Amino acid sequence: MSDATFDYDVLIIGGGPAGSTTGGFLRKYNPDLRVLILERENFPRDHVGESQLPPIGRILDELGAWEKVEAAKFPIKIGASYTWGKTVDPWEFEFLPLGEVPEDNGRPEPYDGWRVKTALQVDRAVYDKILLDHAASLGCEVREGARVAKINHENGRVTSVVTEDSREITARYYVDASGNVAILRRALGVKVDAPTKLRNVSFWNYWQGASLNEDLFGHGVTRVQVRSVPFGWLWYIPLSEQRTSVGLVCPADYYKQSGRRPQELYDEAISLEPQISSLLEHASPEKELEGTTDWSFLADQACGDNWFLCGETLGFADPVLAAGLTLTHSCGRHCAYTLLELFRGELDSAWLKKEYGDLQCKKVIQHMRFAEYWYSANGCFSDLQAFCSEIAKDAGLKLSPTAAFRWLSNGGLDDEIGQAIIGGFDVAGLKQVQWRFSEESKEVEYLISGKNVFKLNLQNAKKIKIPVLKDGRIRQADGYERQGKILARTGAYELIIEALEAHSDVEKIVQHLKTRLYGAASADGAFALQQAMQALEVMVSDYWVFASVNKKKPVLNMHTPKEGQYIYTTALGAPKSEGAGAA
Repeated sequence: MSDATFDYDVLIIGGGPAGSTTGGFLRKYNPDLRVLILERENFPRDHVGESQLPPIGRILDELGAWEKVEAAKFPIKIGASYTWGKTVDPWEFEFLPLGEVPEDNGRPEPYDGWRVKTALQVDRAVYDKILLDHAASLGCEVREGARVAKINHENGRVTSVVTEDSREITARYYVDASGNVAILRRALGVKVDAPTKLRNVSFWNYWQGASLNEDLFGHGVTRVQVRSVPFGWLWYIPLSEQRTSVGLVCPADYYKQSGRRPQELYDEAISLEPQISSLLEHASPEKELEGTTDWSFLADQACGDNWFLCGETLGFADPVLAAGLTLTHSCGRHCAYTLLELFRGELDSAWLKKEYGDLQCKKVIQHMRFAEYWYSANGCFSDLQAFCSEIAKDAGLKLSPTAAFRWLSNGGLDDEIGQAIIGGFDVAGLKQVQWRFSEESKEVEYLISGKNVFKLNLQNAKKIKIPVLKDGRIRQADGYERQGKILARTGAYELIIEALEAHSDVEKIVQHLKTRLYGAASADGAFALQQAMQALEVMVSDYWVFASVNKKKPVLNMHTPKEGQYIYTTALGAPKSEGAGAA
């Protein structure tokens, strides 16, 4: 069929963040594309999943939506407060030290400076509408209240979509961004796999009260509260000083075997958590309790001849790390970039589709693994010890920090290609969390600490091309693959590879990195050096680098304190300074 015989170039089912991000980027970088977004509901509407991670800000800024989202003045999230691990003592995880937060941060603010390190806690009724309206402002045709009734397909290829009012619509490409409805995925018979025992249910409500969250806001910022109870965990997400989202997550089997109604479990969980019950003492729920299954899953196929799965239609990871919206926005951006290149026809279509599927599925799997680790290591689940042990056994997980780090990094710590980070945690953060979850009391350890000779190990590695997304184009960067592990020659990893190609002595390696990095402001250079050294830690863990000792020379000393500015016990407060770096 010629282009003229199609009604649209891209038809997107679903107007949530996955659909609006995909559509928005398509029109931003190719205004000639005819893009239709079909949304079955009429916005605004409530939706669970309000807590974000910092990478979303960069995507919103690129999309041109940052100023619109910032104008809504959603609470600025600087981290999370947990009761999780081997004790019930609350601890904090911060995206940035509180000292970097200005006391007077007038809103709205541009996407730069300290705001690059922060996230938002969004009212999804408002947030999703802002994004859908933004996609429309970029030129997407948006139809709300347009329910898809049928997907016509033949031999794995979608031929048309039929709406509830019997309108048949054709497109060159179709994107299923319909979330757990997954109408196109189900119609095509794409199977899903649940490669984890994290099969939970969640129940939630929204609460209102005068000055409800006043104590949780300081310097104009706040944190999500995650609190363990014997049979699950509670989220408490301040959406304003008067409104909050409160939810319970527990294993589906526990819920079924308890024989209790959702409201009974929900009320009991709140009563067992002193901080949350105190906060809600004078607040009122807005409506009836809502619920859903939180089964982690992944589709067997991410895309086909002329269709793509995007966002939670493709896969879902347990919400304990608040990664849902981050994965969704990232997936929508990658989907749009892939489609843009397919329309250009300059890169191999099979490679583009394979990289989209491989990378997005890998991200979901890695977050599943991280969630498995969190559940298996939570001693606060006193009623769920068999459940936690089963998860650990199923994952083959040992809970010593060193073994856990190797297990976690095996799938790749790369929410962003070229950076050693997952779920908002960099390598130093991961190691601090692992210490809190383990029974060991010694210092947080690094594989590279105490070493001074580092040699790149590319033996038996296959050279591959890695997709790097920027400014609406996909660039093919060099990379290496060996036994399922991938090393991308970009970002922090490229800096380390270049240094190792020139030197093996740690002093010369560090000097090489400083020469490359300290052209910018010293603070930025110091942070970049820290991230590069953490990438080296991952490379040693994955055997891309061999580390050894020359006893005649000084060794590397990597130090991350148990109590730091980013992760610390609430009662102790944050120390004034912290170093996760080389000495």
